[in-house]
Amino acid sequence: MRIPMVDLATQYRELKPQLEPALLAALEATQFILGPNVQAFEAEAAAYLGVKHAISCANGTDALHLALRALGLGPGDEVITTPFTFIATAEAIAYVGAKAVFVDIDPRSFNIDVAQVARAIGPRTKALLPVHLFGQPADLGALQALAQQHGLHLIEDCAQSFGATVGGRQTGAIGDVAAFSFFPSKNLGCFGDGGMVTTQSDALAETLRMLRNHGSKVRYYHDIIGYNSRLDELQAVVLRAKLARIDHYNQQRRRVAQRYQAGLAGLPLQTPFEDGIGRHVYHQYTLLCEQRTQVQQALIAAGIASAIYYPVPLHQQKVFAAEAAGQTFAVTESVAQRCLSLPIYPELSDAAIDEICAVIRQALV
Repeated sequence: MRIPMVDLATQYRELKPQLEPALLAALEATQFILGPNVQAFEAEAAAYLGVKHAISCANGTDALHLALRALGLGPGDEVITTPFTFIATAEAIAYVGAKAVFVDIDPRSFNIDVAQVARAIGPRTKALLPVHLFGQPADLGALQALAQQHGLHLIEDCAQSFGATVGGRQTGAIGDVAAFSFFPSKNLGCFGDGGMVTTQSDALAETLRMLRNHGSKVRYYHDIIGYNSRLDELQAVVLRAKLARIDHYNQQRRRVAQRYQAGLAGLPLQTPFEDGIGRHVYHQYTLLCEQRTQVQQALIAAGIASAIYYPVPLHQQKVFAAEAAGQTFAVTESVAQRCLSLPIYPELSDAAIDEICAVIRQALV
């Protein structure tokens, strides 16, 4: 596509003068597993997020899985979450043998509906797992109050929200534990897979560090069954370079979103809504449009990428057919039929944004 969803090549060229010497130095040092760059990145990320512990791991799915394991969740337990998210959110719940209990979403923010969360809490509920979808923070204040009232764990899925804030606090610093993804297209992305779990708890952090490294605190001594889930040293080099620029990257994403808002004003579609609960960092710019196919075809004809996140809600996925049998979520299903994400990345030019808006306007008018 002439205008892609994400332009990682341009970002790499900007970082190249800093990255390549740092990568070569890491190669020369040959400390590839849990090396000095991993340790430095964890310290720098913890300081940025305002958390006591940041424990890196192999990917965002592992981050969720390790978080649930560290909390001791397992068979017979229920975790309330959203059906409008990437499958990793619910996969991680299944990995530990627990059950994902889905509730519907807010029609404007697309985040989990707190009122429905409250109604879904039952005797088997052990945790709430909101997703800060597309970079917009969920209503953590209300969710935290519910968690405290019912003695539940609050787990933040921050895969799409690095740098987003709620009341001046970073997402990932508010729940009991939080999971981040550093997939290349994320606001903070590496050049492969990477993930991180954050917590303020010393005990959870100790467990998480063992879980990511074969259940071991001391080499060849294993206290629990763990996993091989360690962030690569070279990916840590990339993440350190990008972490220093994350505020700029997120400011530029907000610039892109604001220009889209102005350029698409007055058209028969619903542009992203900022609910004021937190600062949106626009991992995706997702609108709702009744003429989605028409708009997408026009964009393709113009050489402009677009994407549908997510076309099939989790409760309608074959893998969850048994536990979600008979369930319907009207808002989620309506959003899935109409959502369309436009290109968004820090380097997207105003001219490109204006061209995208013009193509959409012509398709709808």
